[in-house]
Amino acid sequence: MATSTFDLAQYISQNRQAILDEWVGEQLNAATWRPDLLTKEELRQQSSEFLSMFIEALRNTDVTDIDDPAWESIKSILAEVSRSRALKGFTPSETATFIFSLKQPLFARFVQENSDDAVENIAQVWQASVLIDKLGLYTTEIFIQSRESLIRRQQQEMMELSTPVVKLWSGILALPLIGTLDSERTQMVMESLLQRIVETESPIVIIDITGVPTVDTLVAQHLIKTVSAARLMGSDCIISGIRPQIAQTIVHLGIELHEITTKATLADAFILALQRTGFSITKKIS
Repeated sequence: MATSTFDLAQYISQNRQAILDEWVGEQLNAATWRPDLLTKEELRQQSSEFLSMFIEALRNTDVTDIDDPAWESIKSILAEVSRSRALKGFTPSETATFIFSLKQPLFARFVQENSDDAVENIAQVWQASVLIDKLGLYTTEIFIQSRESLIRRQQQEMMELSTPVVKLWSGILALPLIGTLDSERTQMVMESLLQRIVETESPIVIIDITGVPTVDTLVAQHLIKTVSAARLMGSDCIISGIRPQIAQTIVHLGIELHEITTKATLADAFILALQRTGFSITKKIS
């Protein structure tokens, strides 16, 4: 264990309360402070817990080697701080300030009290600076990972909500599509549709593309795959929502829908589906 490492740990321990107060003050006065997302009590508790673990880690390992097992507790609390702030809506800069704001009270007090030994002072300050920078970068990396995970989960939930399979009538299912069809979403659509076909044993499926902004070759291929999968399960498909612009695009691109029945509106497709299942619509005469 290096002498400078021990000295730094001892110094922070001896001045723990003063450093904690100044550190919390730095965070509260920073432009990145978000009192709407975190209370002063929560901030002080996080800071106090981190400082205690920070001192312990400094006493047991190389000051700049955060991959050492002794730093696991520190990395664990930083990961928890980053994840919780990512979920609450903090930005990366606001989250990183938690670590980087420790520099000011730590270095200012350290330089003031150790001005007699300039060489040793600079060496210890540099080691501490490198360490805090590494911890700050680690905090930012965990924050970004947490936000990306949250975004992926939200996208998954949105895709599930945007691909409902609705039972319109006995033996008739409807799949209203909204937005662009890509490979990942097409797979989810097929899985959801095939599951409902098995559950309801429906012979007719209406795929409504009124909410699909454009139909190009790729989108058409995805539709054909969905229709083919439904046919393998014993269900015939009708595609509705073929607007004039989409019809022109399909013709211009030379896209073949392989004898798939198409209708301009969902209502037209529903009437055809009723006819194919042996039902008819009549107007009641009063």
